[in-house]
Amino acid sequence: MSAYKVYLVLLSFIAAPSLYAQSTGKQVTQQQLVWYAYNNTLEFSPKWLLITEVHERRYMNPDAQHQFVTRSHLNYALGKGWNASAGFTYFLQSPQDPHAANKLVVPELRPHIQFDYKQSFSKLLIGHRYRIEKRFFRNIEDGELAEGYNTNYRFRYRLGLEYQLATIHGLPLKLKLNDEIHINAGERINYNRFDQNRIYVGLNYAIHKNVAFEAGYLKWYQQRASGNQYFSRDIISFSVYHKIDLKKKQSTVPEDVKQ
Repeated sequence: MSAYKVYLVLLSFIAAPSLYAQSTGKQVTQQQLVWYAYNNTLEFSPKWLLITEVHERRYMNPDAQHQFVTRSHLNYALGKGWNASAGFTYFLQSPQDPHAANKLVVPELRPHIQFDYKQSFSKLLIGHRYRIEKRFFRNIEDGELAEGYNTNYRFRYRLGLEYQLATIHGLPLKLKLNDEIHINAGERINYNRFDQNRIYVGLNYAIHKNVAFEAGYLKWYQQRASGNQYFSRDIISFSVYHKIDLKKKQSTVPEDVKQ
């Protein structure tokens, strides 16, 4: 069975029963957001990369911060299309309601491990991303931050498609499509094993061999801890991808000249 078929089975098995069970009295909150992101890749060698992301996520009406995210992970190329990585995320969560009177920002610490598999077919690239996260949420007491953290696990699978539409001035213009499912696990998870699903479409254009801009639309559908409350978010995103090559260059000077 292919990874795509496994994804469909998981989605129908976990998400559908939950959505059906909560169909009566289901409350859906609609929100509009804009995301800004900077993605930096340091290439140490053909096998080793350090990838760092910075995200600023904001409500659109009214303008208010929703989330601030920094994430770094060290990536190693296993070969035959496979990569493995381990990393850490520092996450700041503002209130889920931009009109909330209490503006408490809650930190989250999130180590993760990840495996990626990519398949290339001419102009089409198919990517599979498997990520396991251990999430540490800062405790809250009487509307204020308290000592300690509560934790749970989350499993994520993303299927992505990337197609090169054209070449402009020798640089690629790409169409990107992906769908990612998030599954919660842990003692505190009672009603929302299905956490969320994200569907994304975007255009990516490289203005330089090491710099690319991307604009896209993300549909984020999330079940809340109550089980019968959901967020349906429409998100416009803007991203910059910046690659820095730190690999040692092989010398082209003949040995007799060096001596």
